[in-house]
Amino acid sequence: MPIKKILVVDDSPTERLALSELLVKNGYQVVTAENGDEAVAKSKQEMPDLILMDVVMPGTNGYQATRAISREPATINIPVIICTSKNLETDKIWGMRQGAHDYMVKPLDHAVLLDKIKALNS
Repeated sequence: MPIKKILVVDDSPTERLALSELLVKNGYQVVTAENGDEAVAKSKQEMPDLILMDVVMPGTNGYQATRAISREPATINIPVIICTSKNLETDKIWGMRQGAHDYMVKPLDHAVLLDKIKALNS
């Protein structure tokens, strides 16, 4: 399934804007959410092809939202890449156990992120 629409989830307006600009510049349609609750709702409404998920957010965090999305029948096939400042191996293991497809540590290497998205297309 080609990646066309990407849901960017981050409570930082700066991060959302930076990622959105990068993705739009590279030909992707972008939808954004500010927190985990909004991410879960928008994943069902928008049915994105990929979700880039922050972890540390008020309310429902990225791990909880990833778990909800990866276990919901309607959204189970949407890959989630966790994009967070949490860089311990235990954080990564926990994120993958919640259903994440991949895990990246901020600051994000934009070239690596775009490569990961392209790899999902093949």
